[in-house]
Amino acid sequence: MRQVLPLAAEALCRRCDPESLPFGSTSELEDLTEIVGQDRAVAAIAFGIGIRRAGYNLFVLGPSASGKHTIVRQYVEHKARAEPIPSDWCYVNNFTEPHKPIALELPPGKGRRLHDDVEWLLKELRVVLPAAFAAESYRARKEAIEQELKDRQAKAFEDLGEKARSRGIALARMPVGFMLAPLKEDRILPPEEFQALEEKERQEIESKTAEMRTELQSVLDQVPEWERESRGKLKELDEEVTVLAVERAVDSLLVNYAALPRVIEHIDRVQQDVIAHVGDFLNPSEPPVLSILGGRLPGVLVDLPALRRYGVNVVIDHGDEKGAPVVYEDHPSHPNVVGSVEHIAQLGTLVTDFLLIKPGALHRANGGYLLLDARELLLQPYAWDGVKQALRSGKIRVQSVSQMLGIASTVTLDPDPIPLDVKVILLGDRLTYYLLDLLDPRFPELFKVAVDFEDDIDRSPESDLLFSRLIATMARREKLLPFAKEAVARVLDQSARSCGDAEKLSMRVGLLVDLLREADHWAREGGRQAVASTDVQRAIDAGIERANRLQQRIYEEIRRGTVLIDTSGERVGQVNGLSIVDLGRYVFGRPSRITARVRPGKGEVVDIERETELGGPIHSKGVFILSGLLGSRYATDRPLCLSASLVFEQSYGPVEGDSASLAEFVALLSALSELPVRQCVAVTGSVNQQGQVQAVGGVNEKIESFFDVCRAAGLTGEQGIVIPASNRKHLMLRADVVEEAAAGRFHVWPVETVDQAVEVATAAPAGERDASGKYPDRSVNGRVEARLATFAEKLRDFGRVPAGAAGMVNSL
Repeated sequence: MRQVLPLAAEALCRRCDPESLPFGSTSELEDLTEIVGQDRAVAAIAFGIGIRRAGYNLFVLGPSASGKHTIVRQYVEHKARAEPIPSDWCYVNNFTEPHKPIALELPPGKGRRLHDDVEWLLKELRVVLPAAFAAESYRARKEAIEQELKDRQAKAFEDLGEKARSRGIALARMPVGFMLAPLKEDRILPPEEFQALEEKERQEIESKTAEMRTELQSVLDQVPEWERESRGKLKELDEEVTVLAVERAVDSLLVNYAALPRVIEHIDRVQQDVIAHVGDFLNPSEPPVLSILGGRLPGVLVDLPALRRYGVNVVIDHGDEKGAPVVYEDHPSHPNVVGSVEHIAQLGTLVTDFLLIKPGALHRANGGYLLLDARELLLQPYAWDGVKQALRSGKIRVQSVSQMLGIASTVTLDPDPIPLDVKVILLGDRLTYYLLDLLDPRFPELFKVAVDFEDDIDRSPESDLLFSRLIATMARREKLLPFAKEAVARVLDQSARSCGDAEKLSMRVGLLVDLLREADHWAREGGRQAVASTDVQRAIDAGIERANRLQQRIYEEIRRGTVLIDTSGERVGQVNGLSIVDLGRYVFGRPSRITARVRPGKGEVVDIERETELGGPIHSKGVFILSGLLGSRYATDRPLCLSASLVFEQSYGPVEGDSASLAEFVALLSALSELPVRQCVAVTGSVNQQGQVQAVGGVNEKIESFFDVCRAAGLTGEQGIVIPASNRKHLMLRADVVEEAAAGRFHVWPVETVDQAVEVATAAPAGERDASGKYPDRSVNGRVEARLATFAEKLRDFGRVPAGAAGMVNSL
């Protein structure tokens, strides 16, 4: 078997040589105009935006801080500038059904103009109508009609009076009505003289009085009809004057909207309502109860709430746009996305009208593009349902959540829905996308285009230069100092380190910008004119210092002996394993002691972590694979008569992942072979059932964690770590680790098989089967196979115990 040699120091980290960069500082580089390393995503964006079919909305998925929001927004804004400006939309009063406001579509900029024209019209009518009714011609005609009524009444009563006089009856007008009284020699008889007349004469006078009373009543009955006729003439006069005044004002508006028949219809309805309610312009008496709304409403409507019904609510105004709108809603609640109908308190009651309809992001983005954060949208109650409903129906229907649920408790509106033509672009992580695709049957129908952003790009001289231009572009955009080429090289190295691959560069642009800003801060603190590599390193170190409190506490407890980790000596069945602690934006490695214990049994490898429900499914899978590997290697022709237990010592939280399966296998072989494991060696890697060692994650953090523990205890030149050979390309270790490795005081052994790992850990040969199929007796594999055979013999002998003895054992 080939001897495993530690990696050379040059293989532990791929450094960018500053001399390979063809510039002195980023001030010499041009801005980067193209999008680096996202060809797949850019093609998907172009396709999703270009295809104008229902359901072809976009979901942009990728890691956080990858710059996907910036890239998508820049691309969409560039595309939108060349697209036509969408229509304006207004809500106006429905004079027939006020609870169903009418939506009007107008060319861009016309909505604001209609609003201003209507306000001008109302102001004009408040001046013109009172003036028209105060004109001399109107007063003369009104007085003539009123005089005609008076003359008609006077003539009727005068004729009736003459007729009564001819009959010896006087008709006198009293404050409370008319009075009929007998006459004698042109004077009204007093009651005592009337009573003194003869009976026949009195009866004759009473008969004539009764006849005149009937005729008087007949005249009085005609008076209301004459008054109605007069009022009708006055109303016709008022309408004539109103129509003349209104038409003159309205005609000047109609010219501006000749090509918009629905607007013309609305103005006609406004005209008819003004004519029917001209008194609102002549005798305003309502208090300004809605003045609390301030500048949202025209001044006339604030002063005279009775005139609110004539207003225009411009919900969408594209008059200042230079292309299709691009809207990003950072708080996508249901009202903010779909719109809402506001209410105000008036006399203790919540009331509303069409002027209180508030647009949402769908309204503002209609005809263009709407960008939403998927997670924020899903967290808002009913917002996701509102977006889906609008996209499915192709209409924006302004409804409150209470209306949707049918539990509205206040008077509200049912506005006309507005046709929807928008590209919705959701931005989120991959897990959100796949969960929506799996759990929401409407999601695949509405979001057919997945825009998948790359996490990283291949590292090459060409990509290094492109990345340098990206650094230069961001430095200028953020108004940072220029970066010297040594600083750029250090940023490139850190980018490779952050994605955990020496052959890649991370595309998490957000983290890159943070590093550039912090390096610029330290350069300015030092009074430098350009950012140096030491500033970048200081920014990296300061970031670690701010986040590594927990890591330092763990290392301190190891140094103090509270957490038991040996870095020297030998132990049977005990291996230093390595795990990862993920704190979000900071990840570090942690050494852990893994122990194994064996005895004869029925072929079980007990995972104590799993039995105590601390082990995750992937870790349990690794232990099952380990058990299968053990049986296939050492028990092909006999039962695996083993009972073994594996545990992470001093582990009090969940354990997940299969990266400890190699260390666990080494611990098992050590316990079976009774050969000790060198405690100066740590082991990481996963195994398969063929005995191959597979790559694991976080290899840099794991190596550095064991290095830190060993350095604290004192480097002896024997310490090191076993890693999968397939992880070599991922190595981007700290400079101090590389320096100690170069000096021969720390080692990294790459292994391909479990046998190689066992040889490094035990310093004993693993052993290979000879022609007869046997392992060498003194090899690790030979000792393991012999020990398992011994276990089998013991179990077989135990099965031969006499019946009486067996019963005694059973009773015990």
